[in-house]
Amino acid sequence: MGFDHENFDCYRLAVSVARWLRRARFPRGDADLRRQATRAADSVVLNIAEGTSRKNDAAKNHFRIALGSAAETCAVLDLMELPGGQDRQTELRRIGAMLAVLSR
Repeated sequence: MGFDHENFDCYRLAVSVARWLRRARFPRGDADLRRQATRAADSVVLNIAEGTSRKNDAAKNHFRIALGSAAETCAVLDLMELPGGQDRQTELRRIGAMLAVLSR
């Protein structure tokens, strides 16, 4: 038996994006944006995991936080021209759509 989030498509996709970001090569001088993107992507993953373990308003709050962090990660990728970044933005928008439903 595992945790609920482990079989949740939104969670698995968020993990994939977060891992990709950790491997991405940011241009020299953009360490702050790299840290910001990594923290935001990690927040998506962690808040989805916590939200799936909660009920009602507490769960919705974690999903809202994850949604904001997904938007933040996507915005960092707007600022950077990273190979594969547009594909990750598409995935983040998919994550955002799922989280928008969950946070209602």
